[in-house]
Amino acid sequence: MNEFVYSYPTKVYFGKKTAVDGLAKELAGIGQNVMLAYGGGSVKRNGVYYEVMVILKNAGNNVVEFGGIMPNPTYAKVQEGALLAKEQGVEFVLALGGGSVVDCCKIICVQALSEEDIWTLEFEQGRFPSQALGLGAVVTASGTGAEMNNGAVITNEEKKLKSGMLGTTPSFAILNPAYMMSVPRMQVISGAFDTLSHAMETYFGTSDEDNVSDDVALAIMRNTVVNMRRILKDETDEQARGNLIWDSAMAENGILKIGRKTDFQAHQIEHQLGAYTDCNHGQGLAVIHPAYYRHIVKDAPEKFARFGKEVFQVEGARESVDALAAFIRECGLPTRMSELRSSVTIDAALLREVADSCNIIQSNPRTLSKDEIYDILCECLQ
Repeated sequence: MNEFVYSYPTKVYFGKKTAVDGLAKELAGIGQNVMLAYGGGSVKRNGVYYEVMVILKNAGNNVVEFGGIMPNPTYAKVQEGALLAKEQGVEFVLALGGGSVVDCCKIICVQALSEEDIWTLEFEQGRFPSQALGLGAVVTASGTGAEMNNGAVITNEEKKLKSGMLGTTPSFAILNPAYMMSVPRMQVISGAFDTLSHAMETYFGTSDEDNVSDDVALAIMRNTVVNMRRILKDETDEQARGNLIWDSAMAENGILKIGRKTDFQAHQIEHQLGAYTDCNHGQGLAVIHPAYYRHIVKDAPEKFARFGKEVFQVEGARESVDALAAFIRECGLPTRMSELRSSVTIDAALLREVADSCNIIQSNPRTLSKDEIYDILCECLQ
C-alpha cells in the first residue's frame, strides 16, 4: 500500500424512508435560493421531480429551475448554469438525475463563484478553484458513482475534448432505489457496465501484491455481474437495482483507489470517442474494453487470471478476457462501433483523430502509444 490520508465528505441516505427523510433534513439548512438541476423529462414522468419540489417548498426554499442537461454534459451547458446561478443569487445546487446531471452541477458550483474560466484555469494554468456553491445529489440513474466525489467529465465541443475536471463534492447523496425503478433495462445495464469498468480500471492499475483494494474491487465486480444478470432476468427486481446503486457508489467513493494507482485507459479512449460521437458512455466502454484487454493481457497475466476466476469463474488470463466479452454479449450491449448510436459516421479517419487526441495513462499494465490506441479502436470498427 502507498501512503494516504482518507476523509469522506458525502453523507449517504440509502433506502426509501431514509432517503425521503434525509432529503427533508438536509434541505432545511442550505439557504434560501436553491437551483434544482435536471436533464430531460424522465424525472417529471416518473414523479420524482414533483416529490422533490414538495420537499423543497416545505423547507421554504425559493427554487430556480435549470433543466435540459444532456447525457454527455457540455462546457457550454456548464456556463449556462453558472450564469443563471449568478443572476439568481443561488446559494445551493440540488442535482436531480444521473451522473451527467451531477457532473454538470459540480462544475457549475465552482464556475458560479469564479470570475475566471474554469477550463482555462484547470487545463492551461494547472490551478483549481477554491470556492464553490453547496451541492447535493438526488440520484435517479446509477452507474457513474458521480455523487461520491468531485470529479466531473465534461465535453468541450469547441475543442473536441471530453475531459475530467475537478469541481465540488456533494455534501449529501440520496440513493433511493424507488426513484430508479422506471429506468429502462438497457439504461440500467449500460450504467452498471460503467460501474464494472470503474472497478476493473482500478484493479488493473499498478498495485502491490495482496493489496486490500484489489480484494474489494474484485468483490464489487463480482456483485455487479451477479446483479446485472438478475436485472436481465427481471427488470422489476428492486433489490438488484438497489445493489447496483451501492456497487456504483462503492466503486467511486475512494475506497478502491486509495493506497494504489489506477488504470482508466479504457475510460480515456472512450472519453475521446464520446467527444467526437456523443455515444453512450457505458456502451462505448463495452465496445472498447475487450479489445484493450486483449492488447495488455500478456502484461499482467496473473491479475487477469485472478479476475477471470473470481468474477467469471473461468481459468486462465486470456480466458478472462473472453469471459468478459461473452458477458457483454449476454447483456445485449454493443460489441462493435457500428452498434453505437453516434452523431457522426464512425470511420478509420475519425478514429485516427480520436487516438491522436487521447490522454495516455502511465500506471496501467503497459503504457500504450497513440498508434496502438488507433489499432484498438480499428479492431472495434467492424
